[in-house]
Amino acid sequence: MDNFQAQVRDAQQQMRGVFPATPLMRNAHLSNRFGAEIYLKREDLSPVRSYKLRGAFLAMTRQGNADLFVCASAGNHAQGVAYMCGHLGKRGVIFMPVTTPAQKIQKTRIFGGDFVEIRLIGDYFDECLGAAQAFAAAEGGHFLSPFDDDDVIMGQATVAAEIEDQMGGLPDHLVVPVGGGGLSAGMLGYFDTRVQYNFVEPSGGACLRAALTAGRPVTLPGVDTFADGAAVARIGVRTFERLSSVGLASTLTIPEDRICLTMLEMLNVEGMVLEPAGALSIDALKDLGQAIQGRSVVCVASGGNFDFERLPEVKERAQRFSGIKKYLILRMPQRPGALKDFLDYLGPEDDIARFEYLKKSARNFGSVLIGIETASASNFDVLFAKLKAEGLDYKDITDDDLLAQFLI
Repeated sequence: MDNFQAQVRDAQQQMRGVFPATPLMRNAHLSNRFGAEIYLKREDLSPVRSYKLRGAFLAMTRQGNADLFVCASAGNHAQGVAYMCGHLGKRGVIFMPVTTPAQKIQKTRIFGGDFVEIRLIGDYFDECLGAAQAFAAAEGGHFLSPFDDDDVIMGQATVAAEIEDQMGGLPDHLVVPVGGGGLSAGMLGYFDTRVQYNFVEPSGGACLRAALTAGRPVTLPGVDTFADGAAVARIGVRTFERLSSVGLASTLTIPEDRICLTMLEMLNVEGMVLEPAGALSIDALKDLGQAIQGRSVVCVASGGNFDFERLPEVKERAQRFSGIKKYLILRMPQRPGALKDFLDYLGPEDDIARFEYLKKSARNFGSVLIGIETASASNFDVLFAKLKAEGLDYKDITDDDLLAQFLI
């Protein structure tokens, strides 16, 4: 056992005085679906519903003389720091992006109580990070990075140590979500080359893949904040030092809308509440196919801090990705009975979910914004063929991000 592994083992034992190990559970549904032995490391069942408590625990206990802890977080790291502030009786100032889900803000307040102050700054994590670092420097507080800190990395590595203990050995394959790289760097540091890996990022925040391509950490020009727990524009310096040997072939990027399908599947089939970043590793199984058949695979379900007010958005994204919901701008004749004629083109499984029409004076045609849900994506082929045969002009704007922002 090398020194890093030994220190992780020691940290693991220290943690047991504050919170229990999270379960490692074989999932029959996923195992049958993918022809493998699929295990879920349920970090969504930690006291703060994510693995971030581990890094906060180790980093803060090693800074026992600090009177003020400062952090920047999209939510999960904030909750870990707040939990430890309450446990240690230490003052904390937590900076969170304005876009952070309300559920995560509320839980952070609950965990920290009177020991924690929350400041909402910036639309993106990196704006929030700059404000937090400036405040820590001005006030003499200890800034606690959500990922780019050696103690945080080591704390997150205890996930790997628990997996080894709970399996009584090593899995064949690990699937690990990546945000700023703290969890993935820690697990790679612990397991080294003893297992096979896939590191998974949301396509709108693939900072590890960008860094591997450039050979150094780079800042992404933009970030999709839907998977807020993994929406990081630039991977950490320390984390990339540990991950720089990872081959591009071991990385996967997942469309944010596809993650929604997995979130709904795990909620409906297994009763698991996962946040978007927490579902990343499970969703990645769809891309691994033959590579994992007959093997033991551990997916880290990294977090379950999900605000149910977002559920309609998740369903909407999932339907659009799977092709069973579309939005059209339709050019319709301005004459009595035109709408009834259009309704006759719809099939028995087609349903109108949105309809907006403004009649224009002195014009022969008007524009209609219409949203249609159906049971199978192939039903749209039938509908579009009917519209074309009748000479009705339409534009499918489902995947037009610009128009969708204004109209949908």
